[in-house]
Amino acid sequence: MKIILALLIFSAIILFHELGHFLLAKKNKIVVTEFSLGMGPRLLSTEKNGTRYSLKLLPLGGSCAMLGEDMEDEAQGTFNGAPVWGRIATVAAGPIFNFILAFVFAVIIVALVGYDPAKVIQVESSSAVSEAGLQEGDIIKEYQGYHIDLARDLYLYMYLNSPQEDETIHLTVERDGKDVELSFKPDVQVRYLLGFNRKSTDSLEVESLIPGMGLSETGVEPGDVITSINGARLENADDYTTYLAEHPLTSEAVTITYERDGLEYTAEVTPSESRSAVLGFSYNLGYTRTQGFEVLKYGTLEVKYMIRSTLLSLKELLTGGLGVKDLSGPVGVVDAIGSTYEASKSEGMLSIWVNMLYMVALLSANLGVMNLLPLPALDGGRLVFLVVEAVRRKPVNRQVEGMIHFTGLMVLMLLMVVVMYNDVLKIF
Repeated sequence: MKIILALLIFSAIILFHELGHFLLAKKNKIVVTEFSLGMGPRLLSTEKNGTRYSLKLLPLGGSCAMLGEDMEDEAQGTFNGAPVWGRIATVAAGPIFNFILAFVFAVIIVALVGYDPAKVIQVESSSAVSEAGLQEGDIIKEYQGYHIDLARDLYLYMYLNSPQEDETIHLTVERDGKDVELSFKPDVQVRYLLGFNRKSTDSLEVESLIPGMGLSETGVEPGDVITSINGARLENADDYTTYLAEHPLTSEAVTITYERDGLEYTAEVTPSESRSAVLGFSYNLGYTRTQGFEVLKYGTLEVKYMIRSTLLSLKELLTGGLGVKDLSGPVGVVDAIGSTYEASKSEGMLSIWVNMLYMVALLSANLGVMNLLPLPALDGGRLVFLVVEAVRRKPVNRQVEGMIHFTGLMVLMLLMVVVMYNDVLKIF
């Protein structure tokens, strides 16, 4: 089922992208030689008014092939024969149509379920933020100078920029129709940890050790299974959670037993101190219904969030906050669509429709952003050369441009192979 859903979603997004190129090419009197969905050999094909319409074997990708697109030919009807601003509009139309598709679906989603305001729902008493004046019902508008439209904006920013102990947090909140500015330093939560990551939430198998903490200084290795703490037998993950709730770890050493290859070993571990900044408030993660022009407003803000999240992820990738292993390609997206579908089934048909529409909108906005990046072989790279031509009033050497785009395409194909390989490793 997930493969079928993924194919339908990919097809809709790509078809709309290529439709943008197609319509603007026609408007600028550029001959479209073939409009196709998919790649590889043709499965179905028909020709009308000089354009071949094709459905191809591989359901990933699509194309709007224009006459003389990669040639120096500037005859009437060719891509290079059209005015430069007409060519700019034709190339830009693909990503723009992706944003239009995302907006249409976002409006439908908002009309069905509403939007998520960044509304404060709880403030811990005696916390620093409480003393600063934050109140339940406040709407967070800015966090550290970062504009907040939706609760997910706040979640995304804090996910990428965790608050630090000595950091001064600046908030702007809306209260009774007025903006109120607040400043405070986070509270500090001190915990003691053994220093390992479990393979899953229902497992006591060690997936990895945290360097410099507790267990990393013993003989415990990934793959070992924790079986007891201070003599208390741990049969499952629930036993582990219950034990820690009843006997919180301190700076005092504890004795653990772990199993490896059917044998049990004992180790003495001194838990490591872990300090984390705590903001002292929680905010809404649910949806509020709206209507009228507000639907259009929040539909626009939904698309803004999708674009912003894509750009922030790219920033993290460039600055080292994320690595290539964190990227997902077609395989990862198919798996995400399947997981979303399965998780939605228990909540009813409305949830399935909303979540699938959201996947279409998100992926469409993502494709629009990625295609506008000024990289060779992408629409953004082509736009760079066209804008240079518009400014210089003469084109860049076509052969040089062609070589640059070809090189960029090869690099992108290599990156796609790496990303797909990582996707397979994550799944299996």
